[in-house]
This record gives sequence, structure tokens and C-alpha cells, in this order.
Amino acid sequence: MMRVLGTVFAGLLGLAFGSFLNVCLSRWPRGESVVKPRSHCRTCDRTLAWWENVPLLSWLALRGRCRTCGTWIGGRYPLVELAVGALWGYVASGQYPGVPGDSIPASILPFLLASVLAGRLLTMIFLWLLVALAILDAEHLWLPDFLTLPSIAIGVVIAFLDSFLAVKLDSLTGLLLTEGTEGMWFDMWSPGLVRLASALAAAGLVLLIRWVYWLIRRREGMGLGDAKLMALLGAWLGLPQALLAFGLGVVLGALVALVLLLLPARESEGDGWAVRKLPLGTFLCIGGIVSSLWGQPILGAYLRWSGF
Repeated sequence: MMRVLGTVFAGLLGLAFGSFLNVCLSRWPRGESVVKPRSHCRTCDRTLAWWENVPLLSWLALRGRCRTCGTWIGGRYPLVELAVGALWGYVASGQYPGVPGDSIPASILPFLLASVLAGRLLTMIFLWLLVALAILDAEHLWLPDFLTLPSIAIGVVIAFLDSFLAVKLDSLTGLLLTEGTEGMWFDMWSPGLVRLASALAAAGLVLLIRWVYWLIRRREGMGLGDAKLMALLGAWLGLPQALLAFGLGVVLGALVALVLLLLPARESEGDGWAVRKLPLGTFLCIGGIVSSLWGQPILGAYLRWSGF
């Protein structure tokens, strides 16, 4: 019962934060504050009533149009709210890792539960960030530094903190072997350093592809924002799952490009699909979401299939 209530609460909270994200997505590209003024129609400038700001339901009730001027609001609003709500609800619905009651002191269980809840909260924040970056790149071909760069640093810091807490928990539960001071310090520092190296390697992959493409075509094929996004994925997910996200993103982008190739080009498009700029960051974010939620099972299945 508590699991169901937690899932519903997280889903509703996700709808609310998805609604706030829509405000950010509309105002960040224009350099506007996300706090003031209040939500309003950008065509007739009318301030919205409270019931017009209810996530998802208001858009359905208004049929996607402003009730004053009839301007189309856009399908992005319910899509973002539904995506964040569904992702947060899914994360909250996950089973907690099994903890053997006879090997863990009762005094440690609250600390362990708090660490699990903190991990789920960080996952929710990470998914919220990926949805934001996916929409910004899809609509504006823009992956802002004020989102990617601090997030890279936060991901590495979280890896360090997680390793510190893991060593502390092991020592409290008596699971830490007597390896000496050097072994303990290695356990505390190595995960964070590995995550930092993962961020650099993931960014380096995009920079290498970007450089090779420039040598062949003499023009940029990938933006630096994509490299920073890959560094973000590496910092939060680690290199294996970041590479999985990259592979999924490239495949998805290739499928979209194939669909565009098959569609007849309109005369107003000039050279057609070949000169269109596809939002690679959007596809990478989708790959990052998949890798964050199901990356380890996918990689495990691949390793078993390949015989490793």
C-alpha cells in the first residue's frame, strides 16, 4: 500500500515539476525570469487563472487553446508534464534492494533507507534535467552551459560522496574488511575518480567524431554542446551506460534521418533533409533516460549474449 501511495505521490509531484519545467522551457531561451511575471498567454498577455495552471488537466479542458484569444498552446506542455510525471512515478515504484535482516544492525536501517531514498531523488532530478535538455535542443538546437556544466560537476561530486557513504556504511555494519588505511582510502576515492574519467572519455568520444567529420567534410557535424552532454551522462551514469546512451541516441537519430529521407521534400526547404540540423542532443537525452532506468539489465543481457 505504501508503495502505491508513494508512486502516486511521486507521479503527481512529477506533473507539478513538469509544469514548472514548461515555464522554464518557455522563458530560458528568451532570457526571462522563471519567477516573474505570473503565467500568462504570450499572444493576448492575459494572466492565467489558477485552474488554467493545473498540470495536464487544464490543457485537456482548454483543448490546447487560450480561452481568450484561441491561440494554440502547443503539444509540448502536456508532453513534458506527462513525461516527468510518468518517469518520477516509475522511479518511485521500484522495489528497494533486499537487506538481510540478520546481517544488518537495526540501528543502521534508517541510514540505509535514507541513502536509498536519496538515490531515487537524485535519479528523479537527473531525469528532469534530461527532459529539459531534450526539449531545448529539439526546439532551439540549444544545450545551455548553465545546465550542462554545473550538472557535470554535481555528478562527479555525487560519485565521491556516494563512495564515502558506502565505505562508512560498510564500516558501521562490519562488512569492511581489514584492508588497512590505504585500502580504505582507495575505496573512498576511486569511484569518484573513475566517474571523472568517464565524463572526460565520453566527451572525448564526441570531440573525436567531431574532429574526424571536420577533416572529411570541412564543416562541423556536432556541436560542443553534445560533447558537454556526453560528459554529463558519463559523470552521472559512468562510461558503460553513457556509451549505451550514445549508441541508442545515434540509432534513434539515424532512424529519424531515414524517415526524413523517405519523406518528399517541399520546395521551400531548398536542398531538403540533407541540410537540416537534427537535434542529436535530444536523441542522446532519450538514450540517457533509457540507460539510466534500464541500462544495467541491457548491458548485462548484452554481455551474456556476447559470451563475456
